[in-house]
Amino acid sequence: MALTGIEIFKLLPKTNCGQCGVPTCLAFAMSLAAGKAELSKCPIVSEEAKAKLTEASAPPILPVTIGVGEKAVKIGGETVMFRHEKRFENAPAIALLIDDQMPDAEVDARLNRFKTLEYERVGLKLRGNMLALRSGSNDAAKFVSFINKVKSSTDSPFILISRSADVLTAGVKACAERKPLIFAATKDTVDQIGALAKETGCPVGAKAANPEEMAALTEKLAAMGIKNIVMDAGARTVKQAFQDQVIIRSAALNKKYRPLGYPTIVQPREMTTDPMKEALIAAMFIAKYAGIIVLSDFRGESLFPLLVARLNIYTDPQRPLATTQGIYEINNPNENSPFMITSNFSLTYFIVSGEIENSKVPSWLYVKDTEGLSVMTSWAAGKFSADILGPAIKKSGIENKIKHRKLIIPGYIAAESGALEEELPGWQIQVGPRDASNLPAYLKNWKA
Repeated sequence: MALTGIEIFKLLPKTNCGQCGVPTCLAFAMSLAAGKAELSKCPIVSEEAKAKLTEASAPPILPVTIGVGEKAVKIGGETVMFRHEKRFENAPAIALLIDDQMPDAEVDARLNRFKTLEYERVGLKLRGNMLALRSGSNDAAKFVSFINKVKSSTDSPFILISRSADVLTAGVKACAERKPLIFAATKDTVDQIGALAKETGCPVGAKAANPEEMAALTEKLAAMGIKNIVMDAGARTVKQAFQDQVIIRSAALNKKYRPLGYPTIVQPREMTTDPMKEALIAAMFIAKYAGIIVLSDFRGESLFPLLVARLNIYTDPQRPLATTQGIYEINNPNENSPFMITSNFSLTYFIVSGEIENSKVPSWLYVKDTEGLSVMTSWAAGKFSADILGPAIKKSGIENKIKHRKLIIPGYIAAESGALEEELPGWQIQVGPRDASNLPAYLKNWKA
């Protein structure tokens, strides 16, 4: 159960040293309770207090990291059932399955799809995250050779899958430095797989027949000192798998039932042979409530919608996606090119910049920081008004880049044109179209 600020304060050193970046220990405690600070910021907290606070402040669903480096995947850490209550913390990883029995050509083709199926949306790179490497051969030597081949091709995180604990042991030792997810420990193999996970420091996937059996399995792993656990509750029908996801999330969050307080892995590939139905099932589990989704293959027509759905669901609703403030050069502008302004809501920026690019007209676009709000919303909130835009444009450095003094403002803030001319003496304020789709025609008729 989460501690209150006062309860946390009682465990802090109460020196008010300020080394945490906050003036007092009480203020730091309140920040900890609100999730706005990390305990590691306090350099003098006692080990006893650190242990108590770490345990008490752990989220109901423990976070698990798979892999190393920049491409490491973090899942779990969730604190709410529904996104609107606060936010979802860590987006589910999407994994591509490759089997050691596949021909080399197919393995290479899948690796190529994994690397190349990448998309850009609102300034973010969207792609799959993990490779699920399965030992269909059940041959340790073949599995190790297969892992080495894939390992030399990518630094993305792995899930190692086998029915045999011995094969998994050989596979893990071939890439232990990558910290792969060992899949899976069952009631029959939990002792051997648990020992392997503890020896290598790798996260472990636990597989059971149902949530009740899963709880017993995770308790046994936890007793062995293993906390990096990912759960597969075993259901392979859509209805039962969905029910299990909801039961597990509710038990962990609402009942504070720690044995089910770990992220989950789901296998849509084992629930249908229809690729499009598999994508539909995967979309359901992005929303409810998988930590890892393993797909039979990657196809652009189904992967892209899944990546966009994941982005939309796991974007913090309290913090809109924003673009960095500054002057953006589009189509190689010169000193006579038009100069426009817009807000830094990412969707607004990419729509506006996309239309400018389509126009083929070299242009300057100044993106003003509006805390991620759209033009209309930021204007209504007083964040995109003349008294703010005028000084920002003067400081932007645009006067050193263009000869003319003409500013094109969005049609939605036409009412600010007069005030802007007062804020920017010598400038001509031009009202552009209200809809970005009309920008190409407008720019083609613009003259310096």
